[in-house]
Formats: sequence, structure tokens, C-alpha cells
Amino acid sequence: MSDRQTDMITVVQFPPHKLRLTETELCGWIGQAAPGEALEYYRGFLALDTFSQAKRLTERERAELMRVARRAWWASEQKLIHLVQRRHGADDYSYLAIARSKPKQASASLSSLLLAEVA
Repeated sequence: MSDRQTDMITVVQFPPHKLRLTETELCGWIGQAAPGEALEYYRGFLALDTFSQAKRLTERERAELMRVARRAWWASEQKLIHLVQRRHGADDYSYLAIARSKPKQASASLSSLLLAEVA
């Protein structure tokens, strides 16, 4: 996606102070988002913030961030969302999920995909 295209997308943003989205909330957003809608699911430096020695997040926040990041990657692999990053400065990135058109198969709901993953 070019800069021109991303400038036209409305992104739901949160203050960069702490983890503010759970895996469950991300799944809820993915399930109801219209194609082209964008969500900032994390702001910071994902690779550093998931590293336990960095101490930038509490252990609980770090574990939840790892679940959120894995679920975002999974949803991207399922072709439910696009994953993009926007750099703000040193160690400061917005991690964005952009909703894609839903799969054409009626049986391919988010809940059925999640159940298939668990099985």
C-alpha cells in the first residue's frame, strides 16, 4: 500500500502509553470490521516489547501482546486482514490491521476459522 493510500484510511488509534487491546478484542474487531477499516492494534516496538529482558511492559502485558501479535499474524495468513506498520520515530511504530473483504465461503466465518485452528 502506498503512502497516498494509507493517508486516506481512517485509523483507530490509542495513546502509546500501554497495551490497550486484548486478543479477544482484536478478534471481535476482525469479525465485525468492514473492508478497508483500520485498527492500530499496538504502538511501540513489537520486537523489543515482546522481549522479556526489555522490561518495557509488565509480564502480563507482554504475554497478552504476544497473543495479540500472533493472532494478528494468523488473521493475516487467513486473508482476513492486511498487516502494515507506520514509523513515528526511533522505537515507535504503529502496528495496523486493515480489514480485507470477508472470505466468499459462507462457512468461513471468523468463529469457524478459530474453531478449526483449535481442533
